[in-house]
Amino acid sequence: MSNDTTLPTEAQPTFADLALPAALQAAVDDLGFTTPSPIQAEAIPALLAGRDITGVAQTGTGKTAAFGIPLLAAVDPAADVSRGHVQALVLAPTRELAMQVADAVESFATHLPGVHVLPVYGGAPYVPQQRALRDGVHVVVGTPGRVMDHLERGSLHLDTVKFLVLDEADEMLRMGFAEDVEKIFGQAPAERQVALFSATMPPAIRSVADTHLTNPVQVAVSRQSSTVTSVEQTYAVVPFRHKVGSLVRVLATSEADATIVFTRTRAAAEEVGVALVERGVSAATISGDVAQKEREKIVERLRNGSLDVLVATDVAARGLDVDRIGLVVNFDIPREAEAYVHRIGRTGRAGRTGRAMSFVTPQERGKLKHIERTIRAKLTEVEVPSPRDVSAHRARTILGTVPARLEAGRLDLYTELLAEHLAPREDGTAPDAAQVAAALLALAVGDDGPAHTAAQEAHEKERAEVKGGRTRETHRAERVDRDGDRTGRHPRSEHGRDDRGRGIRRPAEGTRYRISVGHTHGAQPRGIVGALTNEGGLRGADIGKIDIFGNFSLVDITTPLDDGQMNRLGRANVAGRQLRISLDKGAPERRAPHTERRPARQY
Repeated sequence: MSNDTTLPTEAQPTFADLALPAALQAAVDDLGFTTPSPIQAEAIPALLAGRDITGVAQTGTGKTAAFGIPLLAAVDPAADVSRGHVQALVLAPTRELAMQVADAVESFATHLPGVHVLPVYGGAPYVPQQRALRDGVHVVVGTPGRVMDHLERGSLHLDTVKFLVLDEADEMLRMGFAEDVEKIFGQAPAERQVALFSATMPPAIRSVADTHLTNPVQVAVSRQSSTVTSVEQTYAVVPFRHKVGSLVRVLATSEADATIVFTRTRAAAEEVGVALVERGVSAATISGDVAQKEREKIVERLRNGSLDVLVATDVAARGLDVDRIGLVVNFDIPREAEAYVHRIGRTGRAGRTGRAMSFVTPQERGKLKHIERTIRAKLTEVEVPSPRDVSAHRARTILGTVPARLEAGRLDLYTELLAEHLAPREDGTAPDAAQVAAALLALAVGDDGPAHTAAQEAHEKERAEVKGGRTRETHRAERVDRDGDRTGRHPRSEHGRDDRGRGIRRPAEGTRYRISVGHTHGAQPRGIVGALTNEGGLRGADIGKIDIFGNFSLVDITTPLDDGQMNRLGRANVAGRQLRISLDKGAPERRAPHTERRPARQY
């Protein structure tokens, strides 16, 4: 039995109306929050009142603050949380989301001295996490697999948990974490407060809510999916290793007064910020690690014009409103379309026009299409400026200042020196005036010739590589069209299952990988999916059909894995064995009856 609670739409409450504890209200004020989003306006009062809640909400609707603020209100900073006895636990389906939520909760806890928040997820070493839990952590934000690992090792205990959150519950269950979630709930006290958030509320999620929540308040809000009409939206296909160089050239040719560069993680923000400063760009970084006073100083510099480029994470940029921002660069394309909407909304303000450019690696075109479908708009593909374009932009800028300099006068010294340089030599030859002017202009923009030529050639080679990769994809798609739509043989439902119930089918452009675990090792789909999502940073939607054989398994993944993902996954363990992942080459032993007699299981 649930209880619906809504607030009158005409009330338009502010955060000050929500009766937050003073420390949390101060944090909200610091972040620039004034009016709560619909999910916050409905969820926060219910959670502060001690009620359980089920929220149907997408990422980008403000749901992290909707549960993060009441969660901190339930935490006792003075309580003993040593030896892994935490007070609040947030479960998230992926390590990326776990890091983002942890960043957000930390930002809300800035006026709660002594409250510690720890993200735990696969792909990170255990020892630092175990040490932090031993020393004392109030809030853990983690993926189900890594949380279960800590519970089994005894480094995490849930006997003192007061507040439990299940974030993106539908995604978590779709990725095969249902059993882990049940075990985690089973180890938490019966008297605890629970908040469950999900983009949809299918029967499986409803069953979880009925089992683990007590008379929950139900909240449902629609997601934000429209983008600012005053923003020109573009994208460029950029391999990961060329992103920093491409960013420098985009900034060098931009006419924007100020720019925000968005990254997914704090570590990436720091790395990009340092790289820009090393290349002479006036840049600064804000993330969850930056103290509030320092953040305020950086934002003020951005407003007054003494800073031109800000590198930030989504969480750190919340509440940021600076009219000078004319360009937003998505250095990392966001995971959710709603995050994209929020990012580009930082430009095109106060009646001005703005521009947004997103860097998309060749493997991320699927994410781009998802964003376009959600915002109901097509992004325009553009080329990243070349070194030649940068020099041309700088030269035109210098030439544009020439009339004013001529009018200012006092050029006698330079006129005399040029006359001496252009005077005929003893052999009767004289330098060409136009060539001398061109050389001076080249030196003024930093083009010394050989190095610039090498940089331009490297850029052209990079563009050829990208276009070559696109051509191969086009040819592959054409072959699929000639052979028939392979995914169309069994109509798919909206959840990716065919009508015969055989599980998720991969799109035609997917890539098949072989991993070295199978039936004989006790491999299960949930373990394989958990390793791929936590260690490889994939989403459940990226993973297609899984065929489990005796000594190995085959997995379809919608986009090719990069070298970093392959290395991390190769060291990951499932059923006590390393995955040793590799591209499937149709090994003959899969067809030999004396080698593999047992049929594969398909998921």
